[in-house]
Amino acid sequence: MKPSSRCGAVQRWAIAVMAMAGSAAAQAQSADPVRWQLNMGKGVTQTARLAWEAHMVALWVCVVIGLIVFAAMAYAMFAFRKSKGAVAAKFSHNTTAEILWTVIPVIILVVMAIPATAKLIAMYDTRNAEMTVKITGYQWMWQYEYLGQDVRFFSRLDRESDRLRQSGERPDPATHPHYLLDVDNRLVLPVDTKVRFVITADDVIHSWWVPALGWKQDAIPGIINEGWTLIEKPGVYRGQCAELCGKDHGFMPIVVEAVSKDEFAAWLAQRQAAAKPAEVPASEDADAPDATDGTAPTDPSADNAEPVQAQPQA
Repeated sequence: MKPSSRCGAVQRWAIAVMAMAGSAAAQAQSADPVRWQLNMGKGVTQTARLAWEAHMVALWVCVVIGLIVFAAMAYAMFAFRKSKGAVAAKFSHNTTAEILWTVIPVIILVVMAIPATAKLIAMYDTRNAEMTVKITGYQWMWQYEYLGQDVRFFSRLDRESDRLRQSGERPDPATHPHYLLDVDNRLVLPVDTKVRFVITADDVIHSWWVPALGWKQDAIPGIINEGWTLIEKPGVYRGQCAELCGKDHGFMPIVVEAVSKDEFAAWLAQRQAAAKPAEVPASEDADAPDATDGTAPTDPSADNAEPVQAQPQA
């Protein structure tokens, strides 16, 4: 190899190592997945930490088993190779070995399953929730409804991302860092509050997934699934629909914005005020013309909602 080629190879390896180190640093600073991320993130919720802990236990168990197995294979290949005159042993079975390689894996699986099962039960315990949000999947958007609060709205891919993708342009990541990852209406949640989710779909199967929250739940028509979260850090956390749901499946981003309880109360009050119909004085109301087009007014809390046909009176 020429010196210049050797230097080029070293330089490429150095760049790769720096890129991975940079991604690790970025991962430590952000709860969202980053490019070149090599491991599962810890997230910003208790459920995310539970999932991360179970993952790390399984990872290190697999690493230890892999090292033992590959070390034994390497030793056997080099210590008993044909060039050294080794002759393969001929035997049908070994009772002791068979018992060991059956019992030991069972013990390992049980040791891993007990804490994993306890974590799984905790992740599905929606009791004592302080608020409930209903999530409904549509092709290709989400609807969020804050139950008992008279607030609901649709959340779609933001218009700029939609325009760029349909135009065929290739946006610069520096100027469009959240291309295809932003929405027109974010799901706003308070921190330090246990939020229960009830999740379903209106048309086909979707899946609501925000990695930083630490769980994923399918949205299935006719079925209500549950989940919960308690976000500990304010911030913006992004996710995606994780179930193939049609031609625009890749354009169903999810954005959760976690804010302080005071900020959430102010946001909720603003949404509730916008959802209430404007008060009309009695004199003006008496002169107001009746609707004659056969449609009911659009629900103001549902952004860009279609008018609903009014039922004919008997």
